[in-house]
Amino acid sequence: MDPSTADEWELCNDDGFIHKRKKRRLDDPPPVQGPDPEAEERQRRERRRKVLLKLKERYQKEIDQWEFLSNTLRAMQEKSHQQQQRQQQRPLDLEETAALLGSASKMVQEDEIGCGSLVDQLLLQAEAQEAIIHDISSLCDVAEAMCSAQEEQLKQSFIDLPVWSSPRELMASLCDE
Repeated sequence: MDPSTADEWELCNDDGFIHKRKKRRLDDPPPVQGPDPEAEERQRRERRRKVLLKLKERYQKEIDQWEFLSNTLRAMQEKSHQQQQRQQQRPLDLEETAALLGSASKMVQEDEIGCGSLVDQLLLQAEAQEAIIHDISSLCDVAEAMCSAQEEQLKQSFIDLPVWSSPRELMASLCDE
């Protein structure tokens, strides 16, 4: 054996298993400077910002739908509050007119006005309820559309699985992973 080649190999004993391996150099590598903490912090912030932007983009459509539903509900509440105020204000107007009409001969007319106003009041109440029912129905339609879209998306994710493709494509996708 050549003495120069003997220097390149060394015998190792790993728990009774003896084998040859190339000698390692004992030269110390130059000291590695630690990465700049400010640069690491900037990179971390940038990665975090990108991830958050990706999440926001991913859920923006859903956020917009919930905001629409919230705004619609808030508008419905304001409408019903205004309707209640009108209904409460209407009897006050009738009382004022009744106080101004003090004569006994006009009492019959007052009763007729009271019945007419009661019908008007009930009609306003029915219209308000109809508007509320219509608004709630439209909210239900929007919620149903959201659920259907989410269900379709879930179905599509199952349809897109490689199990449904040819056996060769399935094997290729399994080998890739």
